[in-house]
Amino acid sequence: MSRMNAFRIVLIEPLYSGNVGAICRAMANMGFSDLTLVAPRIVDGWEEGGKLAVHAGGLLQRRREVATLDEAVADCTAVVGTTARLGLYRQHVRTPREWAPELLQTATRGRVALVFGREDNGLENDEVARCTHLIRIPTSTDYVSINLAQAVMICCYELFVAGGVFEVPGEKSPPAPAAQRNRLLTLWRQAMLAIGFMHEEKADHMMQGFQRIFSRGVKSEDDAHIMMGVARQSLWAAGHNTRWRPPEPPGGSGVIG
Repeated sequence: MSRMNAFRIVLIEPLYSGNVGAICRAMANMGFSDLTLVAPRIVDGWEEGGKLAVHAGGLLQRRREVATLDEAVADCTAVVGTTARLGLYRQHVRTPREWAPELLQTATRGRVALVFGREDNGLENDEVARCTHLIRIPTSTDYVSINLAQAVMICCYELFVAGGVFEVPGEKSPPAPAAQRNRLLTLWRQAMLAIGFMHEEKADHMMQGFQRIFSRGVKSEDDAHIMMGVARQSLWAAGHNTRWRPPEPPGGSGVIG
């Protein structure tokens, strides 16, 4: 079982199906699949929930509903509560990022519940007392209350990233060698002259600017091929203008490709 599947999202007495639907979408984005609602008090029907779940509607339909928090977490090794309030027995809070490595390790040995309180009043003290860990999501001190669906997404995201599941795709094209970059600059010099962007007497100065841009932005062979294609097409288009004649390049005639 995937470590993400070892986590259970528990919502206590949720009020709005839209929040539950958005939570299903967030869970699906991050690879979570276990959703339990404790004594839901949905006031707006489930139509909005289905709309906001989008393609995670199956997760919404598979939700489990139970009467108590104890029932929701009975088989869980760790119970992680989320709270925006501080006070007695809440001083040991950490951020989702700080807890993530430990929770992922715990999830290799048993199920972990992430418990989210009511939209209007959060977790009650007796519910906090049932938690083995407490999370507080960092916010501005001016406004600490976070939308329920957003809070779930933040916690799931931190666990997903810490789990090393996502790998940033690498550049498939190899770095452009110096000879290819030089051909690119030569083509662009000809093209910029051909379309009248610059004149020969200022070409050296202008090409220093292009070289600086290309050195920062054109990194791969694919990049260079695309930019050379733009220059070639510009030269072709300029060549179809009967009022323009290509300049004679140093050492011979024709366009360097």
